[in-house]
Amino acid sequence: MSKFDPYDHLNIILNPDGSITRLINIPKLPASTDPTETALSVDVTLNAAKKTKLRIYRPTKHASTEAKLPIIIYFHGGGWVFFSATDGMVHERCNRLAGELPSIIVSVEYRLAPESRLPAQYDDAMDAIEWVKQQALDENGEKWLREYGDFSRCYLSGCSNGGNIAFHAALRAFDLDLKPINIVGLVLNQPMLGGNQRTKAEIRNAADQLLPLPALDLMWELALPPGADRDHRYCNPMVDGPHMKKVGKLGRCLVVGYGGDPMVDRQQEFVKVLVQCGVRVEARFDDAGFHAIDLIDPRRATVFIDLVRDFLLS
Repeated sequence: MSKFDPYDHLNIILNPDGSITRLINIPKLPASTDPTETALSVDVTLNAAKKTKLRIYRPTKHASTEAKLPIIIYFHGGGWVFFSATDGMVHERCNRLAGELPSIIVSVEYRLAPESRLPAQYDDAMDAIEWVKQQALDENGEKWLREYGDFSRCYLSGCSNGGNIAFHAALRAFDLDLKPINIVGLVLNQPMLGGNQRTKAEIRNAADQLLPLPALDLMWELALPPGADRDHRYCNPMVDGPHMKKVGKLGRCLVVGYGGDPMVDRQQEFVKVLVQCGVRVEARFDDAGFHAIDLIDPRRATVFIDLVRDFLLS
């Protein structure tokens, strides 16, 4: 694989100033006020200086007089360098989650790497959590959250690197007074994890069509702080460090993975570490499937939503 160019594979160009040009054009969708849709959505500015925002979803057919809904703060995937909360596939995923669980979804438009390296994405996640808290405290706060959402049942959720963000944000949240909101659990869908030592799954899937190993390495190279290697806790949270003292405080966790994902060994090891720390984990691994299959295969998307619904109700 010496001639393999990960930049070419990812369709990005590295610019002299360290930024990248993304050559993939992802169709975007506006927020929807169409009552025939599964969910309604609205965009809210999170931090104008950082150019971050939120897209909030509520199920169309749920009346404000019905039982309050769990609030899910959602972080999209994209390997740190791609995608947006307004991209069509992210929007459709959140539409389904809001309408079919049902739930209130707060989808976070966080900054991308390498223009903003870690921990910028964790900082944006904390801004989103603090924003939700402020809506609970402010009697004039965001109407959908206050009328439809249950602030005592907040979850952090993410796909791929979004799962990584959700995990690290949950640990950071222990340093804050979040009352009256309560983060009761995590939904980690194929969380993006790494490390210096190659795993069997990484070697076995080194030439994976979607995430070949050089491309996966490049994503981490573009996202991690300058000089950090893949055993940095942002990439490999299984390494020992002060963050491990907080892990046991986490609420319930749902971890979903697929056997064809180059990161599946790390995800399963991550589950073992969580359990050893006393976290209540529901692990759902399917031997068949690959990274992000649930964004491509509608049947797998339905299975994932069913898993999340069962997790929220259990």
